[in-house]
Amino acid sequence: MQIYLILLTLLFTQTAYATTLPKQNLVASAHPLATQAGINILKQGGNAFDAAAALALTIGVAEPTGSGIGGGGFFLLYIAKEDRYVMLDAREMSPTLAGNGEIYQSQSSIDGAQSAGVPGLIAGIEQLISKYGKLDRQTNTQAAIHIAEHGFKVSKHYQRVANWRLKILQTNATKNIYLHNGQVPEIDSMIQQPALAKTLKRFAKYGADDFYRGKTAKLLVKDMKKDGGLIRLDDLKAYQVIEREPMRFKHQGFEWITATLPSSGGMVLAETLGILKHDDLSKLPEVERTHLLIEAMKQAYKDRNQSLGDSDFVAIPDLLNPKRLAKLRQNINMGKTKPSTSFVADPSGNGVDTTHFSIIDKEGNMVAATLSINYGFGSGYVSPSTGILMNDEMDDFATQVGKPNAYGLVQGKANAVAPHKRMLSSMSPTFMLGKDRTFIVGTPGGSRIISMVLLAGLEFMQGGVDVAGWVNKPRFHHQYLPDVIQHEQGAFAPKLAKQLQAKGHKLKQIRNYGNMHAILWNTKTGKVFGASDKRGEGITRSTP
Repeated sequence: MQIYLILLTLLFTQTAYATTLPKQNLVASAHPLATQAGINILKQGGNAFDAAAALALTIGVAEPTGSGIGGGGFFLLYIAKEDRYVMLDAREMSPTLAGNGEIYQSQSSIDGAQSAGVPGLIAGIEQLISKYGKLDRQTNTQAAIHIAEHGFKVSKHYQRVANWRLKILQTNATKNIYLHNGQVPEIDSMIQQPALAKTLKRFAKYGADDFYRGKTAKLLVKDMKKDGGLIRLDDLKAYQVIEREPMRFKHQGFEWITATLPSSGGMVLAETLGILKHDDLSKLPEVERTHLLIEAMKQAYKDRNQSLGDSDFVAIPDLLNPKRLAKLRQNINMGKTKPSTSFVADPSGNGVDTTHFSIIDKEGNMVAATLSINYGFGSGYVSPSTGILMNDEMDDFATQVGKPNAYGLVQGKANAVAPHKRMLSSMSPTFMLGKDRTFIVGTPGGSRIISMVLLAGLEFMQGGVDVAGWVNKPRFHHQYLPDVIQHEQGAFAPKLAKQLQAKGHKLKQIRNYGNMHAILWNTKTGKVFGASDKRGEGITRSTP
């Protein structure tokens, strides 16, 4: 079912470059407490995979707006001693009772317990610790437990997302945890999660077995039954983290190693750049370069929405056939944009509801991890007995084929709901390899994740060490539908905007989006550089 990906991978042998190991460990994440948790683990002798486990647990406690053990994600790993890349697929899956999704004709796939898929994050973290880490589970869980018990301070980011999701947060047990007297808490007030701390202590002692088969599983299912959720014990017992071969492709002297299905990120990146295989974007006038990127992006997103889904359930067409890509490039009119077939409403949200972190250690191990509970505060539903804030990833399915989801994506039957199927994702943790340089990158941002990684990757290919500049540069995006270029302020100078409009492009300025965290490793000198997105509150730190 993933034969096409395996064949693609076999086309590329690993680029063999002499490397100098990193001179220091480096961690970049979306929350200072999470970054520090990763740094502390490295100081205790852990490797990048231990740090990733501790960071993933901690950020799920300290940044409940974007991730947590009630959700899932993808961990892209480089295991230096084995010279091997792997993607841990900890994506959520549909519970059996969701059937073919008809339930969402009458119930929300965004708000409430019924919108939650079976969480996968704990399974992924267990795999990191038991198979790839050096330290024990108790050590890697300590920081998350401490913060859950003693609390974290409310930030402006927390307030913004809580105000956006206030209505659903006021309707169940979440109001007793994430709100104060039913209202958004003041800056620097403390958020404590005692029930979640107990759940994390059980994980530290018993591992993922507790979450999927033990006391936590039973408590969670009891709450699900009581509050209208669809997850049952058989669903939890059936969940498994899957180790997948990452998507790998080469473009103009660089190798991209990125997420594979059920993430659509790798396929969309490969198709977009495949269409532009023979175009030297750096030598084109800015308007032509931007026009070409947009037209290729539109085609790749069109194929994403119409043809991609969980490849363990559906057959995926050969979208990357070189002849097909060449024909798509020939069909691009440099003088005028090709309109999409219809127009739908602008997506909701601003791309802050997910999280990403990047890690490198002095052994050369690397982690790029993008984790999510989907919307801000996920489903807005907390299991009272466990303190677990549940995801609303069922909305990432095509719950109503042909109609836009919360991010404006109009998807096809390949991504329709089915029991134990994994919903399509845009999360795109990525490594890029050049002759003397390696780039670790990723970001939250819903459907815009892929275009953000694309733009940052193209900046990396131009050379230099300005990681902060790449991460903070204003962005633009097109996903086929709606037929509009979404862009941040400053992405287009007035002259460029007019030139694009003259080609028929429709422009729509939106609020700043994304929260990228990236690391650059000079494999010749061993120097490492990192940056955290100024759009968020994250931080990058190193340790000798």
